[in-house]
Amino acid sequence: MSDSSQPSKSISDYEAALSKADTSVASFEQDHVTPLQKLRVFLHAYPVTVPIFVLILSILLFGITTNGLIFMPGNLSTILKQITPIGIVAIAQTIIILTAGIDLSIGAIMVLSTIVMGKLAVQVGVPAPAAMAIGFFAGGVMGYVNGLLVTRLRLPPFIVTLGTLYIFQALKLWYSESESIRNVDTEATAPLLIWFGKVISIGGFQILYGTIAFLLLAWAMTYVLKHTAWGRHVYAVGDDINGAMLSGVQTDKVLRSVYVVAGVIAAFAGLVLIGRVGGTVTPLAGETANLDSITAVVIGGTSLFGGRGSIVGSVLGAIIVGVFRFGLSLSKVDVLWQDFTVGILIIAAVAIDQWIRKASA
Repeated sequence: MSDSSQPSKSISDYEAALSKADTSVASFEQDHVTPLQKLRVFLHAYPVTVPIFVLILSILLFGITTNGLIFMPGNLSTILKQITPIGIVAIAQTIIILTAGIDLSIGAIMVLSTIVMGKLAVQVGVPAPAAMAIGFFAGGVMGYVNGLLVTRLRLPPFIVTLGTLYIFQALKLWYSESESIRNVDTEATAPLLIWFGKVISIGGFQILYGTIAFLLLAWAMTYVLKHTAWGRHVYAVGDDINGAMLSGVQTDKVLRSVYVVAGVIAAFAGLVLIGRVGGTVTPLAGETANLDSITAVVIGGTSLFGGRGSIVGSVLGAIIVGVFRFGLSLSKVDVLWQDFTVGILIIAAVAIDQWIRKASA
């Protein structure tokens, strides 16, 4: 073997070179996290914090501007009575918005379901329990139509429900013949329809049976969304429908079921509404239910982009809207400016939601 095949450097030479190498450990600078960024991360993890803060602030504000009148038991009872039907519709709207959808027809579903119940029970003579069951079924069918159109035609939920809004409104006027059912007729023929309008009095405070049912429904839907596979699928579809599909979730089935459940809940809201107004069934009821429910959901912190939100937030959102409207009314503010204030609340809520969403970016 020639000398050229021998290594030109010995092991000691390598050890000597190694001893001169830089032995410092690599370090990385940590970005400075500002208190505002920490707040955004916190609100992203606990989105219900915002509506709680707004509710407390609004109660304190109107407590001052109304000289404490808003805290009177009678006024608090009125607020709860007013927000109960809309709060129930907001629960239905919440599960739809969680899937990154929206239902502009939810109010029309509520009213048409009440007309079905009232006509059957009062004018046709169907037993009240059967009429109620048929009304719930009608609400579910209308919801299924919305879900079917969204999943089969692949149209945006906004467009689908805008179309069915007009369809259901036309149907309610046709079926009711643009006539109302009087409360005296309902009381005489089908008193069960106004059962949710009964009250429990505690001192000067009154709470409707319907309000208790509203809170129980909110608790039940919160449990379903948090602790069942269906609830997790609802969040997954809203967060990333393609990712949910690749994970094995039957996204179309989930979407259809969401609209069906929302339709049944809207029908229940209609039944509570009959009791709330003392038994009158009119096609003119719930004219603003669509927008009011969306307002409650948005103010309650549910993201319009889907995948984030809660039933509790929507309940708080409904209460916030009720407190603002009633507080402004007690403060003798014109209805025009009440709507103006609610509009500002909506814009602020969406802006805050957009800001909070950047925490996960």
